[in-house]
Order: sequence, then structure tokens, then C-alpha cells
Amino acid sequence: MGRGFPDAGGEPLMLQITEQQVLAKLTMAKAVELVEISFRQLADGTAVNHPRRRVILATGSILHYMAAGNGQYFGTKVYSSNPKTGAHFTFLLYRSADGLPIAQIEANHLGQIRTGAASGVATKFLAREDASTLGIIGTGFQAETQIEAMSAVRKLTEVRVWSRKQERREAFAAKCAERFGLNVQAVETAREAVEGADIVVTATSSKEPVLESAWISAGTHINAMGSNWLIKRELPTDLVLDCGALVTVDSVEDALLESGDLVTPMKERGLTAVPAINFSPDVKRESASQITIFKSNGLAIQDVVAAGFLYESYS
Repeated sequence: MGRGFPDAGGEPLMLQITEQQVLAKLTMAKAVELVEISFRQLADGTAVNHPRRRVILATGSILHYMAAGNGQYFGTKVYSSNPKTGAHFTFLLYRSADGLPIAQIEANHLGQIRTGAASGVATKFLAREDASTLGIIGTGFQAETQIEAMSAVRKLTEVRVWSRKQERREAFAAKCAERFGLNVQAVETAREAVEGADIVVTATSSKEPVLESAWISAGTHINAMGSNWLIKRELPTDLVLDCGALVTVDSVEDALLESGDLVTPMKERGLTAVPAINFSPDVKRESASQITIFKSNGLAIQDVVAAGFLYESYS
């Protein structure tokens, strides 16, 4: 941790917080608490969130940026991505009272943890209280913290994992079983992973649905969090529109800009009314048998609240 960007008097203002320092302080339990706060701030109007924007280059590189603020802090997450080198995240935090820059945070782990935490908060309030089995499709960058978050809000007795490569899903299952002390099994098909599961997580980059509505049991809660592009989707149209599901998103405004899981079904059916509502901790399932869906695209206010916690921890 260091300081940079001196003020007019020569005193350094901005904390430099590293990935290792993020990991040392931002536990999943704390992240779930912070993300819940961010959802409540959006719901009560004490936070402002701006959708993600992108600068797309012919080289394949993309610059992504998103911003938000509340009464204490505001800031922006900026990250680059390229098929050759992956994604690289930075968060800049400012103080709301005077606009001064106060922290620059290496944010790969920050984003990974708070994305898991967003699913955790949705599961906390939407999944059945007795939910104990988790099916997860995908074993990439975000998948591990999804399991961590689910186990933070529900007592899991079984986790079933599927991804396309057998070697990868088996290694992932073994790693998570050891890390979290859970019964984690790699299975042979996506159907085996989700059929009969109380909680389902999709964490892929797919352009086509990765599951079928017939595989989903009554009362299941689904976290669809793998993509934030209109050309990508993980859920089939009939699951979103025809199963009586309660469909929630972290932001309807953002979802209409970058959620293929919502926009594609609307286009296929010629809908103008949005078949989803903003998630908040006050949203509840109608019955134990209702299917609930949380489509996550990621919100900058979640990063702001988490970054504020990190700043206070290290300043």
C-alpha cells in the first residue's frame, strides 16, 4: 500500500491498494454485507449508478468503464480486455464531500468477489430457506466465488458442477471441495448439474442457452451472471417468460443495454413491456414453488461501496 497524486500542498492523498490487500480484507461474508447495502441504497434513492460503456478497437482490445456514487464516495471502474491477455481492472475512488481522489485499487479480485456477493445477496432473499443443493454451469474466472457466496448464505449439502472440458471441471470440483469443505462433484452433462437443484448458477460466456426449462424444478432459484453483452445469453426464452418465474435484474436500465437473457426473449415475442423488475432485498418470492431468477450484469455502486470499505480499512 502506498500513496500518490499529491495535493497542492505536496501531501499525498491517494491510497494505492493492491490485489493482495483486497484479498486480506474483503471476505465473502463482508462482501455480501456490502453489496446488500448497495442494493438498499439504490432502492431508497441514496445512490446513483451509471451503466457500463465500452470503447471497442479494431485490435480486439476493449476499454470498459462504469461509474456510481453515494453520499460518502463516488468512483469509476475501468478495465481493459483482449482475447490474448484477458481482463485487467482498476478502481478509482473519490470522496463525495469534496471530490478529492482518495484511492486507486487493483480490482481484479474486487470484481470477482463482489460479483459472487451479488448472487449471494439475491440468493439470500429469493432462494427457499431450505435450499441446500447447488448446480453450477461454468468453471471460469467467476465460478469459484459463486460457490463461496452460495455457501455463505445457505447451508449447502451438495454442489454439482459442469463445464465443457472434463479435465477442467474435475480439477475445479476438487479445488472447491478442498477450499470450502463441501461435497462438490463434477458431472457429465449440464442437465445432471441443474436438474433437481435448489439453486442454479450459470457462469459462462455462451451465446446460446446452456440449460432447458424442463430441467428446472419448481421452487428453484437461478443466478444468471455469465454475460453482459446483448449477443450472449444463458437462459431459454420459455424459462424467462412462460414458467411464472419472478425475474429480477440488478438494474433494468442496464439490462436493456447489455442483457441478452432479457432482450432476446423480448425481441422474439415482440414485447415492449419489460418482463423483469429491479432486485432489492425487499423483493420476495410469491410461493415456495415459484421459480426465481436473478440476472446479474454488475453495478458500479457495488464496487463503490466495497472500495469505500477498503479505503476505510487501510487509511
